[in-house]
Amino acid sequence: MEVLGGVSIIFRSTNYGDIEFGFFPRVAPRTVEHIFRLVRLGCYNTNHFFRVINLSITSPPTLLLLFDHTESGSAPMNDKQKIEAEKTVIDEFSSVKHVRGILSMGRYSNPNSGGSSFSILLGDAPHLDGQYAVFGRMTKGDETLKSLKNFQLPVERITILSTYYYDTTNESCDEERFMLKRKLAEAAVEIERQRQKCFP
Repeated sequence: MEVLGGVSIIFRSTNYGDIEFGFFPRVAPRTVEHIFRLVRLGCYNTNHFFRVINLSITSPPTLLLLFDHTESGSAPMNDKQKIEAEKTVIDEFSSVKHVRGILSMGRYSNPNSGGSSFSILLGDAPHLDGQYAVFGRMTKGDETLKSLKNFQLPVERITILSTYYYDTTNESCDEERFMLKRKLAEAAVEIERQRQKCFP
């Protein structure tokens, strides 16, 4: 399996638990950066998973599609979010296989039409290899993923309450703790300076 980058994103959905994703910046750098921008802008918040697809009548559900468009969230997008959500990225096909847990960029039949919709694979789908851009995989939330395959979409709505973007290389928080202590120390010095100035 391709090596994951340092950034992870958590999708928190209504009542069904969290799903955490890791990403393949060396495999699909433009796609990954595009998704990062959408998350940082909050474009997926209040959005929803809108379809579970069976690619074969003899197999279990294979794809769980996340739909993101200017009209699909329960809260309207602002202008900056709309501009980013309507952008497309080039096709970044690779040799990474479409297996369970993989994130695969959605697109139309015309080239380079991937926007902001993507699918989470609920099972292996080798016939999608080389046809869609793989850009990450699920890293946590397997039980949540198992439960989502049984929902009757779009009759039931699975809303994404919020998304979280964090850098796993700083997961220990040592750097953040050091910076916070330094800022607090600097603030204490400034407060004391102002106290002496104003209340001699």
